[in-house]
Amino acid sequence: MNAPALAVDYVKASTKPAIKVNRLAFLRFERPDLDLAERFLLDFGLVTVHKSEQDLYLAANTGSSWCYHIKRANQARFVGLGFDCESLSDLEKLALSQGQSVEQGCELGDYHRVTLTDPNNFLVEINFGFRDANYQLPRAAANLNHSNATPRINALHDFAASPSPLLKLGHVVIETAGYQETVTWYTQILGLIPSDTQVLPSGEPIVTFFRMNRGDIPTDHHTVAIAHTFQAAFSHAAFETVDIDAIGAGQQWLRNQGWHHAWGIGRHILGSQLFDYWSDPWGAHHEHYADGDVFTADYPMGISAASAQAMSQWGQVMPSEFIKPKLTLSTIMTLLKNLRKHPDLTLKKLAAIAKVMT
Repeated sequence: MNAPALAVDYVKASTKPAIKVNRLAFLRFERPDLDLAERFLLDFGLVTVHKSEQDLYLAANTGSSWCYHIKRANQARFVGLGFDCESLSDLEKLALSQGQSVEQGCELGDYHRVTLTDPNNFLVEINFGFRDANYQLPRAAANLNHSNATPRINALHDFAASPSPLLKLGHVVIETAGYQETVTWYTQILGLIPSDTQVLPSGEPIVTFFRMNRGDIPTDHHTVAIAHTFQAAFSHAAFETVDIDAIGAGQQWLRNQGWHHAWGIGRHILGSQLFDYWSDPWGAHHEHYADGDVFTADYPMGISAASAQAMSQWGQVMPSEFIKPKLTLSTIMTLLKNLRKHPDLTLKKLAAIAKVMT
């Protein structure tokens, strides 16, 4: 079987998903130090909407609903993520199909939710009534002069270093040892559809970018990306900002505050976003992006070769910290456990992934 045929066989949309989500609503983490977490996230551009001794809630901007929840805990970990759906009846059908019940959520406002667990033991909450409010960004996107058009006349740019103004939580990337099982779950349960998949020379897909199925309504190139590795892990979360000046001024601000820069600025190939990545105090990557691609549901899936170089059109090649895991006794034990547990995870495949990505 040739590579494209193999990839299409592995990665495809579900014809009858349990539900079709329409927004990535929030992320949940646990951290031992809420003050330190808050300081990084405020410098990154988020805004605090509620804080107590045990919980911290942040939003992308002052008018939107919270999109980031941190609970105080002894160990830092990624807990899960939440999505919105179109209607309460859709949520009730999902609950019935999964043997669950619709719960009443009451975090900073009432909403309805169904809580599931994905194959990686991440919590996945599907909500109705959890909505963004109208909001005003700190500024409009920059009015740029080009060689063939100069709309900005007798006006000066002024983009001093400052936290990046954010529009929304855009996407999340998760790593998994059970790639096929995870891909099937997110397509069949949430109705996500593949935009692009990256494959090994054998044709086996190892990274797939999924968007929401909103019919003729354009949606981001990816809302969830799933990458095949030896363990389940949070890779990064991405937040849309207004333009490249917001990314650049935000980068300078974060540098000035002493935070760890991970990768960027560059432009991705798949999704075309301008990007810049930063690490929080526990090593979790957070991305600023702007100018991303959007597609309707009928756009076909793309297939391309996986490599570190294939992650950007220009800019720095993906650094090793995004690719090479830290080898500890714990990670070695996890590897051995997952080799026994997941039939699509083999040492041969891991060696092939390491070869193409480095």
